[in-house]
Amino acid sequence: MEGYPPIREIPNEPVVKRYKFAWRAILIFNFALGAYMFAQAGRKERVKEKTESKAEVVSTPTETTAPPVEEPAFEPPVTRPVIVRQPIPEDRQRELFEWMLEEKRKIKSTNRQEKKQIDEEKAILKQFIRSKSVPSI
Repeated sequence: MEGYPPIREIPNEPVVKRYKFAWRAILIFNFALGAYMFAQAGRKERVKEKTESKAEVVSTPTETTAPPVEEPAFEPPVTRPVIVRQPIPEDRQRELFEWMLEEKRKIKSTNRQEKKQIDEEKAILKQFIRSKSVPSI
């Protein structure tokens, strides 16, 4: 049989024996991963228990100590001064309404109800743009 490649012999040992080192490494890795995951789950539970027990420990001494000083039940509200801004000129308001109308035209509606609402808003904006006096913002 000249010209043909030589026939290789099929190995006699089973696959498990042949890759003994690889099988051991895979099993050890899986065992270590499982142990790590199990330890992390237990650690999270212990942390939760510690925080709950600390909250209980902190709350019990306040009950046994002298009563706290009573504060007034009503505190006057903090009033902030109202900032009076300059009114927006009509031409700027019209530009703003036109910009809003352009943005409304770009919106793609997904259903009829949404399209109807957008059309109503566009109609209101068109009325503001066409009117002689613009409502103040």
